[in-house]
Amino acid sequence: MTGHKIYDISLTIYPGMLAWPGQPQVAIDTVKSIAQGDSSNVSLLHIGTHAATHVDAPRHFIPGAPGIDSIAPEVLVGPVRLFQLPEVHLIDRSLLESLELKGVERLLFGTRNSALLTQQSFEQNYTAISEDAAHYLMDMGIRLVGIDYLSIEKYHNESRPVHHILLGAGVVIIEGLDLTGVPPGDYELICLPLKIKDGNGAPARVFLREM
Repeated sequence: MTGHKIYDISLTIYPGMLAWPGQPQVAIDTVKSIAQGDSSNVSLLHIGTHAATHVDAPRHFIPGAPGIDSIAPEVLVGPVRLFQLPEVHLIDRSLLESLELKGVERLLFGTRNSALLTQQSFEQNYTAISEDAAHYLMDMGIRLVGIDYLSIEKYHNESRPVHHILLGAGVVIIEGLDLTGVPPGDYELICLPLKIKDGNGAPARVFLREM
């Protein structure tokens, strides 16, 4: 695989980073410090399961459903198609029908959201996926879908139908991807969420490798 470029599309975790309203803020506390006379540097990380780049497990919205530790590794690693849609404000069924998705099982959307990730304030009007698009993805046999903001769903939709449709069908959701400067096309996806027992989600390190 020598010479194949690798893109790190996960957000760097730091205190005060952008967070979903009402979710825990990231904090990193010093436990041990060589500068203070300790033998090593050790930190305590405070982070929500849906902070930064993260994977949603079915249990996030469906009581008793499988947790993050039950997601099959073969879904998280494999061929993926990335579409860059910088002018789109809503990913709906009609848009998906215009894309080449034949044979695609993993799908990532880069949008104007990637620029919003660097802002300190939360933007409610980010690009999201519509309910009819979620049904279409399920019908097309998509196993994993990712987007470049903290949710794949519209902010004001409290019933969360897109999450229920996708997670209920076993579709893995990745949120908070940074797809800035990554050309559209086919890649190998490597998504590594923390293995939390019965977790409703987990922060993840995510890479794209040129094929």
